[in-house]
Amino acid sequence: MTTRTLLFDSPFLLGFEHTRNLIERAAKAATEGYPPYNVEARDGGGVRITLAVAGFSPDQLEVSVEGSQLTVAGRRDAPASDGDRAFLHRGIAARGFLRAFVLADGMEVEAATLEHGLLHVDLSRPDPEYPVKRIPIRTA
Repeated sequence: MTTRTLLFDSPFLLGFEHTRNLIERAAKAATEGYPPYNVEARDGGGVRITLAVAGFSPDQLEVSVEGSQLTVAGRRDAPASDGDRAFLHRGIAARGFLRAFVLADGMEVEAATLEHGLLHVDLSRPDPEYPVKRIPIRTA
């Protein structure tokens, strides 16, 4: 059973399919639990997303932006044979992940930094430019 946002199903709101899709993508992303992450406000209106990616090397991580979606992916190599290791408890996740975030218009990724098992993705929102467009006046 799929749930749909009833607000955007109103016949008075036409052409908002893109907005509905963004909300549905954000709702789906919020239900995923791995890896855990924080979102912090930074000075100047920026945002920092920090993901706990312990055990991943920089070459196993990928940060990409397509349209208004930021995607962070972690790929694990095929697990080595654990034949000589006997785990009493295996609580460290050894799986890949794909975490997506919907970005507001104008948000830009500044940098991605891996330190101490945390991946920091810094985003900024530059001040929008509002060009002045002169409209010529014609006479009839």
